[in-house]
Amino acid sequence: MSKMLEVSNLKKYFKTPSGMLHAVDDVSFDIEKGQTLGVVGESGCGKSTLGRTIMRLHAPTSGRVIFDGKESGSFKESAAEIKEHHKNMQMIFQDPYSSLNPRMSVSEIIAEPLINYHMYKNKEELWRQVYELMDTVGLARRLANAYPHELDGGRRQRIGVARALAVNPKFIVCDEPVSALDVSIQAQILNLMQDLQQQRSLTYMFITHNMSVVKHISDEIIVMYLGTVVECASSDDIFKDRLHPYTKALLDAIPVAEINNNRKERTLLKGEISSPINPKPGCRFAVRCPYAEEKCYNFTPELREVLPHHRVTCHYAEKINHLSVNHRED
Repeated sequence: MSKMLEVSNLKKYFKTPSGMLHAVDDVSFDIEKGQTLGVVGESGCGKSTLGRTIMRLHAPTSGRVIFDGKESGSFKESAAEIKEHHKNMQMIFQDPYSSLNPRMSVSEIIAEPLINYHMYKNKEELWRQVYELMDTVGLARRLANAYPHELDGGRRQRIGVARALAVNPKFIVCDEPVSALDVSIQAQILNLMQDLQQQRSLTYMFITHNMSVVKHISDEIIVMYLGTVVECASSDDIFKDRLHPYTKALLDAIPVAEINNNRKERTLLKGEISSPINPKPGCRFAVRCPYAEEKCYNFTPELREVLPHHRVTCHYAEKINHLSVNHRED
């Protein structure tokens, strides 16, 4: 299977009065074609900034982004090349209301990318494509002349999905596309996205803070903390062998419906979150980690493979989890 996206040592810093804010700091990962990469972490960990930087809505501070064999950061490019880049990479935004133009009807919003990319021969074909997209995402055609404020959150998000699909992209960044929706509507949107992925061979980067959602939809998962990747593995491995203390805490926070469940004692995080502005050397999670030692405060851990295809940013991952290097008990 070939790679759709390769991200190497990507950094995005923002200048603030107090110094440089390290929103995304030395992040690397790959996404295979037709697969879904889940990106999880607390609010403020850099998930959305990572997605926007890959989309080139933010200019990267440094690092490489190779999309479908072409280095996107290498465009010292013309407007036409940037436009083609955005045609192949689309984004579904978190808020299904603020991301839509309130002055445009449903059909006009969906038609806009088709018009911008001249993907129709005449008006008749344009509106045929619009109605087909509405059918694809489950929007009734009677809503074609409705406006976003007249619709509920689920229908608004379906408009966002239809707009992203309009130009036949290869890759879609989904920035918490279901976080603002009711649980029942979340399930409908997630199932729709999975069906579309199979039908159109789409590749997703799915950003969320909901661990239950990411398990449902992802093939691979990266866990972010203060701009860095702390753990990276397949979805099954993350939920089976959570190696980083932060990942353990995230998974322990998932609600359990059973009253008399046999869950072991949960990992509770204590302490203040470190500042992402001019961070000092050392593990950024150390001040909240129950296993931190002196080395953690002075030396920055590298993302390394602890189990096969399972990488973690922790000096003492083997010790904490009682593992032998490159050994796994099935």
